[in-house]
Amino acid sequence: MSNPTGKVVTKESSQRKQTKKPLVLASVMLAMFMGAIEATIVSTAMPAIVADLGGFTLYSWVFSAYLLMNSVTVLIYGKLSDLFGRKPILTIGIIFFLIGSILCGFATSLKMLIIFRLIQGFGAGAVTPIATTIVGDIYTTEERAKIQGYLSSVWGISAITGPAVGGLLVQYVSWHYVFWINIPLGILSLVGLWMFLHEDINKKKHEIDYLGAILLTFTISSLMFILVEGGSRFAWGSWQTLSLFAFSALTLLGFVIQESRAKEPVMPFSIWKERSILIANTTSLTTGIMLIGISSFLPTFVQGVMEQTPIVAGFTLTTMSIGWPIASTLAGRWLITIGYRKTSIIGGVSLIIGSIAFVTMSASSGPLWAAVGSFLVGVGMGLTSTAFIVSIQSTVGWEQRGIATASNMFMRNLGNTIGAALLGGILNNRLSQYFSQNGHPYSVDDVNILLKSTERDHLSESARSILQNGLTHSLHFVYYVVLAFAVISLLLIFFIPKKIDSSV
Repeated sequence: MSNPTGKVVTKESSQRKQTKKPLVLASVMLAMFMGAIEATIVSTAMPAIVADLGGFTLYSWVFSAYLLMNSVTVLIYGKLSDLFGRKPILTIGIIFFLIGSILCGFATSLKMLIIFRLIQGFGAGAVTPIATTIVGDIYTTEERAKIQGYLSSVWGISAITGPAVGGLLVQYVSWHYVFWINIPLGILSLVGLWMFLHEDINKKKHEIDYLGAILLTFTISSLMFILVEGGSRFAWGSWQTLSLFAFSALTLLGFVIQESRAKEPVMPFSIWKERSILIANTTSLTTGIMLIGISSFLPTFVQGVMEQTPIVAGFTLTTMSIGWPIASTLAGRWLITIGYRKTSIIGGVSLIIGSIAFVTMSASSGPLWAAVGSFLVGVGMGLTSTAFIVSIQSTVGWEQRGIATASNMFMRNLGNTIGAALLGGILNNRLSQYFSQNGHPYSVDDVNILLKSTERDHLSESARSILQNGLTHSLHFVYYVVLAFAVISLLLIFFIPKKIDSSV
């Protein structure tokens, strides 16, 4: 007799091992913590990394490379977990993540770090979506809202420990250790998964959609390259940019055609016919752009413009990750009392208010202002993301839960990828224009000086003022784009159905 909550082993009459839910949940949370703490630590350490290795123009590529592989692989991992089970696929992802983390710690140049971040991102694509899917498998529909609150608490814990540990490592040891801290976490998670999670998977021959995966990789890679380098290395109307746009469009068309005829597509378009999934995934794209815009560049503003330490810069991001789990816990209750739509609308409003705080932020605002804006965005993300995941997992059955959950993660990751590239390109472009239009003899890479206090203190007052004004001016353009996407997110949320039809 099979378990109605999924294909996790529950045959009491047989000698099969039983899945131990609390211990599996702990292992899953540990895996998610590994990914979550990586995000907060790297964002906190990036100014120090760039100050050490140089190459401010490549700043956004450190995030973009990781997010590119994360975005490309998340759908593939989600589909493979539906075919071969959650445990082996999650194991592969964690192993690649750990290999990438070890290599990142040994990087001696920013280009080398970017290459190793690709490996790390290749593994990261499995962690969050499959961990979340496992929870959907072993818990009932009624339990999921509450458990999602537990999963979101991971972000709160990482928010407190990540920036603190990251800041301390950067200031007193070395930034290399922000990557190596993942190793014990990943090993413990693997041990827990293999000891306590037992799946009952039907063995049959599958046809993996390799062509679809390749076309998806080409589409996202070319688009991301355009967004990062367009307007800076290549003019928007140049033959290089136009060629890449055409290539991206052709591969996207090829991907759509391939998915419509593949027997087991990477992205089954049938799940997008559900209005709740369509709106949730589209909104996750826009909120993903917002999220990376804040987490990537807020430490730069706090350290470079406000002249605060890496620890203070890290804690301005901490408040986002504190607001996220608090809101997720509330969302677990509100989903039952006021419904998915109203919960998401409240989250959308919070995203807008938080974005306004960043748009109005200046050097004199202080880190507390940045922390408040960050907290409000975290509240918005907690309310919307929890509502989206629970509604999606309640709409589909076990056979599609992995890819349905992964599709939402993919859209948020795609938003992160587009956001890192687009907003990084905007930042570089506006800095370059600011210096040239005002006749200042500085380049974008000169902003590195602001991120290292020992070098910043040797600047003349006028030079420091010019560089900080340029950085403030450019980052405000970034935050205006973030605000625009917050408004779009709220408008999309209004199209969520008032009632979600649950199939499980």
